[in-house]
Amino acid sequence: MPSHFIRITDEQLLSDNWYVLKKYSFELQRRDGTWQQQTREVYDRGNGATILLYNLEQRTVVLTRQFRMPAFVNDHNGYLIEAAAGLLDNASPEERIRLEAEEETGYVVRSVKKIFDAFMSPGSVTERIHFFIGEYQPDDRVSDGGGLEEEGEDIEVLELDFDRAIAMVAGGEIADGKTIMLLQYLELRLMR
Repeated sequence: MPSHFIRITDEQLLSDNWYVLKKYSFELQRRDGTWQQQTREVYDRGNGATILLYNLEQRTVVLTRQFRMPAFVNDHNGYLIEAAAGLLDNASPEERIRLEAEEETGYVVRSVKKIFDAFMSPGSVTERIHFFIGEYQPDDRVSDGGGLEEEGEDIEVLELDFDRAIAMVAGGEIADGKTIMLLQYLELRLMR
């Protein structure tokens, strides 16, 4: 869609404490040709990447569990089971996800396959996530993982039977959107 359908009339910085929160006032051309004034707050935390490590022979996946404050304040215990992920921080998605996977899980990822990109919360967050899968072998584990303490990370590494992980999605134990998408991709494409 061409950019002539929107006119930004004001941009206000609300916060740059952790990431950047701005309020935009704009005019949006509707499908009938009329212009409508709107305002939206937009949170820009950068783009990210995520990867699901899997072993076809063992039918296992490697996931992580860590505390997430936004989940906690929204009626959850805060400990989410997730695929390894991280912000790009000026690296290529493939480079960043290899580093994040090793940092969080302790596994060196020998080959990654990009499967798609997605906006996870486009109503308010700019972040585009690059989704990857990567096969691992037991001898690819070079450390305990767990993330970086200086970044506040205290990550538990979980190696789960694939069928159990799928059951955990159905039972609500796995509630992270990106992880659910990756597990379902694996279920549809590789783990039949």
